[in-house]
Amino acid sequence: MTLNIAAIRSATSWLRRRLRASEAVLILLAVAIGGGAGLLSVAQGAIARTIQHLLFGLPIGQRLSATPAIPVLVLVALPVGGLALVLFSWATKARNRHMVDAVEANALHGGRMSWSDSIVISGQTIISNGFGASVGLEAAYAQLGGVIASIAGGWFRLRRGDLRILVGAGTGAAIAGAFGAPLAGAFYAFEIVIGAYTPAAIAPVAAASLSGVLVAQAFGAEPYLVDAMVSEQVQTHHYLIYAGLGAVAAGVGILLMRAVADVEALTRRLPIRTTWRPVVGGALLVPLAWLTPQVLSAGHGALHLDLAFAVPLTFLAAIFIIKCAASVVSLGFGFRGGLFFASLFLGSLLGQLYAGGLAWIAGQPLVDPQNAALVGMAALAVAVVGGPMTMAMLVLEATHDFSLAGATIAAALVSSTIVRETFGYSFSTWRLHLRGETIKSARDIGWVRTLTAGQMMRRVERATPAAISVTEFRRLFPLGSTSRIVLVDGAEHYAGIVQTASAFAEAVVASEPIGTLAINRQETLAPDADITTVMAAFDAAGADEMAVVTGDGTVLGVLSESYVRRRYADELDKAQRELFGEA
Repeated sequence: MTLNIAAIRSATSWLRRRLRASEAVLILLAVAIGGGAGLLSVAQGAIARTIQHLLFGLPIGQRLSATPAIPVLVLVALPVGGLALVLFSWATKARNRHMVDAVEANALHGGRMSWSDSIVISGQTIISNGFGASVGLEAAYAQLGGVIASIAGGWFRLRRGDLRILVGAGTGAAIAGAFGAPLAGAFYAFEIVIGAYTPAAIAPVAAASLSGVLVAQAFGAEPYLVDAMVSEQVQTHHYLIYAGLGAVAAGVGILLMRAVADVEALTRRLPIRTTWRPVVGGALLVPLAWLTPQVLSAGHGALHLDLAFAVPLTFLAAIFIIKCAASVVSLGFGFRGGLFFASLFLGSLLGQLYAGGLAWIAGQPLVDPQNAALVGMAALAVAVVGGPMTMAMLVLEATHDFSLAGATIAAALVSSTIVRETFGYSFSTWRLHLRGETIKSARDIGWVRTLTAGQMMRRVERATPAAISVTEFRRLFPLGSTSRIVLVDGAEHYAGIVQTASAFAEAVVASEPIGTLAINRQETLAPDADITTVMAAFDAAGADEMAVVTGDGTVLGVLSESYVRRRYADELDKAQRELFGEA
């Protein structure tokens, strides 16, 4: 038995070394994780749809948002769903924990995610979507796809860069499996979760996305991908028209994200406990869903329905407004989920309204409404979710038309540029910003936060009293023994830094306290200040060295500007080498 355990440990150690040293083995691991992520996407979607069919009495194959009408009594499921979410969150203590999603994990924590938090996020999202709230399941898909990659990478003790790639591959595979779109899933990983296109990530991410789609299809998953035919060839001048649609989509996306934040802030001022907000939100969704069931759930059925039939513009406009209101209420009142598919649905409505409005103004059609719906779908999703190439690939895989994909890229880039310039966030990073984080993408900045003044400083075991005379200082610190000395006052609080050479200048009065020669008395560094904050402090102070001091004035150590700059350059070079697979 002892021999078997030793053999297993030896084999495990060998496998870990091979995985860290071989790109091919990493790709094989990504394939396995992609398959798992695709399978989890199928399972989560099946659970949510089963709940919907049981609660709303849907026939087999019927999507909730494509249902013609739902009795008001049945819509009581919405506030009941809010209550179920409250009880689930209470049972899992979700309100007392900070749960990290894949984007935050890759940006700040080197790809490390918690399986227990991910299960909670997935459960909350399934409950919200299953009971009909106007949110999508994509957040749950990406969360579980990312966490199985994070757990596997942690078990194999992968380097930070490889772990981030693997988490991106897992989330991309989950999205690819749900949509039946490997290209869109791969670009989702690059743009949304990894934050860069890198040579080292291409093969693992692509392999995982293909694996996720194949596994999802093998288990009979019905992909979310819109099966659309292009009825009009895109002309060169159409690019300008679709660029205008991208600008409109950017404005709508910004308004939608701000509306969610404003409603969420408003609910905190209501005379009810914050934990009970989903129940109120569910009650507010009832009249909206009674007007049209198209606002329920993410909107998959409604998207296919509105594209398949010629729907009057007034009806489309009404659906657009009500769906926006339902999404804002759902997220603002505490239901869990995302705006990925909701933004696709809203974008398709916006595109049709845009084409119809131009036709009314010009007296003739300028662009095909269905083409405009597909371009608008991508443009609004880019404004809200980000990832212009992700959405362009989604349209390409839906239509197999490269000319429309080109027009989609033009609209997506316009939308993305306007949102970045005027707003600066996607929906996921906007929510993190409201919580106090400063990240704007999944680009790895976690290493910056780990390099703090307290971690980099040269510790000072015992500072020198500022009250001793210059003569005594000269005796204790002969010229050439050290360059700078930290001083403290009688209460052992920081009192400045003395350059040793200045104490030996001819004009210095030997009987004076050494504290009179101190510099940088007010310029100090907090021990938890990250390296970018430290460099900014050196720039502002114009100092060569600064003391690291606690809030009560206790001196911890000293940090030199030259060391900080050198350390930053070394870490930046290391991050770049990891980015390109050269580490």
